[in-house]
Amino acid sequence: MRIIIVSGLSGSGKTIALQTLEDLDCYCVDNLPFKLIRPLVQEILAAGATLPTTVAVGIDARNSFDQLARFPAMLAELRADGLQVEVLFLQADEAALLKRYGETRRRHPLGLGNVPLREAIRQERRLLEPIVAGSDLIIDTSETNLYQLRDLIRARVLETLGEAMSLLFESFGFKNGVPADADFVFDVRCLPNPHWEPALRPLTGLDPAVIEFLGQQPEVAAMIADVRCFLETWLPRFEASNRSYLTVGIGCTGGQHRSVFIAETLARHFGAVRQHVMARHRELKL
Repeated sequence: MRIIIVSGLSGSGKTIALQTLEDLDCYCVDNLPFKLIRPLVQEILAAGATLPTTVAVGIDARNSFDQLARFPAMLAELRADGLQVEVLFLQADEAALLKRYGETRRRHPLGLGNVPLREAIRQERRLLEPIVAGSDLIIDTSETNLYQLRDLIRARVLETLGEAMSLLFESFGFKNGVPADADFVFDVRCLPNPHWEPALRPLTGLDPAVIEFLGQQPEVAAMIADVRCFLETWLPRFEASNRSYLTVGIGCTGGQHRSVFIAETLARHFGAVRQHVMARHRELKL
């Protein structure tokens, strides 16, 4: 049986993630106290084939502080029982969360009494640190809409089925910040920039003219070869440590040309020899 623990900051998309998993035939339970996870698992195992083989459990900051602090130990106990347990954590930056709460006019679950929204968000982030530390996959939804989040959950969580490590190459622009969910970040701003070619400026790294331009640059080929060599050396080490997910960030200035081209090139290379490889382009919303 596969257990997916879904947690995250309020407003980051945890409910959407659980709904997506439920739509894909997972058995989902939201806002479950930690102490009830083991009895739930025992009940599901006793039910045998009458329930789905994948169970998703929503955990949030409404658990007590003592229970949240025990999360790493609880996780270790479940895995020691031979269960396949994965932890998915969703987060977003403060500005995105404030904007979402402003649009929905919902009350933050920790915003009791006179606690301002900004402080409630920061308090929740601190409370959930033990879960973040034990997460297998962190998804930052600051720049992600609900449709993109559903696609990510589908591709990275449900379609992997624990068979092989899920590998994501994510292009981004440094001017908009480094993705918080990246495990490795490679800076390609030193490479020739198509932005300074007037005909290429409005295009992206997915367009043939940009692909041709960058494909002719020796420095670009050298950078790709070095990153590829690094990953070919170290990906097996991460898999050997039972890592389920790995995100590789490729950043240029605007996230439109160089990083997109290199992320696509690396995804094609590794996708030819591995399962569950995908590319995502944050600034292109793809």
